[in-house]
Amino acid sequence: MTLASALIIAASGCSSDGDTSVPPGPSVTFSTQPATSSPVTSSPTTAADSTSVPETTTTEPLGDPVISLATIGSFDEPVDAAWRAGDSTMFVVQRGGTIVPVREGVGGAPVLDIQTLTVGEGERGLLGLTFSPDGTLAFVNHTDRSGDTNIVEYRVGTDGSFDASSRRVLLTIGQPYANHNGGNVTIGPDGMLYIGMGDGGSGGDPERYSLNVTSLLGKILRIDPTPTADQPYTVPADNPFVGVSGARPEIWSVGVRNPWRMSFDSETGDLWFGDVGQGEIEEIDVARAADGGGRGVNWGWSAYEGSQRFNTDQSADGATPPVFEYVHGDAGCSVSGGAVARDATFPALAGWYVFGDYCSGIITGLRVEGATVTNTLTLGKLDSVTAVRAAPDGSLYAISIAGPIAKIVPAG
Repeated sequence: MTLASALIIAASGCSSDGDTSVPPGPSVTFSTQPATSSPVTSSPTTAADSTSVPETTTTEPLGDPVISLATIGSFDEPVDAAWRAGDSTMFVVQRGGTIVPVREGVGGAPVLDIQTLTVGEGERGLLGLTFSPDGTLAFVNHTDRSGDTNIVEYRVGTDGSFDASSRRVLLTIGQPYANHNGGNVTIGPDGMLYIGMGDGGSGGDPERYSLNVTSLLGKILRIDPTPTADQPYTVPADNPFVGVSGARPEIWSVGVRNPWRMSFDSETGDLWFGDVGQGEIEEIDVARAADGGGRGVNWGWSAYEGSQRFNTDQSADGATPPVFEYVHGDAGCSVSGGAVARDATFPALAGWYVFGDYCSGIITGLRVEGATVTNTLTLGKLDSVTAVRAAPDGSLYAISIAGPIAKIVPAG
């Protein structure tokens, strides 16, 4: 099986389940009953080694002007990138278990190597990275060799090196299946650590975890990484389920299937993410900072796939519809998620949310006013795109697990 086919199967998690259309209801209903069905172990998908991709520059229309995808380099199965405060270094996350720095366009030796702690295949491996606001701590999301999610902290030196001996595990979350592990970690404008957790895998939310607040699966979590006297992290007092009997207090939002890539708009503080669909619909969601930033929001899965009814035994009440969705087909079949452009050197793209689809490679720009999409543009294409990330200056980079990372720039 090729790398592309392996990842498409793992990332999209498609099934043949049907659906009927029912509009969202007016109130939020959550389950506090533990799941009763037993997890079924599935074998992880094994991906082939990536091949070298030559550096290229392609030009695609963006109305007026046009954009270019300018490849900055080729890496070993890159899935994410992050920057820290006061440092122009791009830290590239490679699924196999390494993080490499890119300084002035030149890649360096890994600053972190956890290849002995993880297995990079399918939706498993080293999956996400973010830094504390002052850049002295790094937080990574990886699956361990048993396939369970680990959220880990490392100290970072002034030279950008990670202190492997400082490894501190904040959270370990059991994964019943090999797919839908989420993988995103990001620091919010409030300094809290946000974690995107998939629904545990298989297809169709078989354990009904996503709307069940006794489980951390199928949720967006929010924690303070600061340890207490007896816990490796702190639960913020304003989390919506603090004090709710039977609920996990780390939960910030519920009802997601696999929020692979999340990001905060550096200007507004709004939280954006792509949620991978089941078999028909891919969706983009946005939690406006002015409306609480997603606090207590029910994003619908698995009562809904996008705006369409899915599991009819799950409550339809209170589901927040996506701001944008697309059906499987030429547009793709597995949304990777992206970021809002805030590059002062590219004003034509400022304020657009730019995201990719893994299956089609299409990079799309959305212009959104409130809850309304006012413009949609196909910006370009990059095979097997796993993320679009924003640098501190607001410029965007598209990442392909096939190797290349390309900066989105104005043509000419």
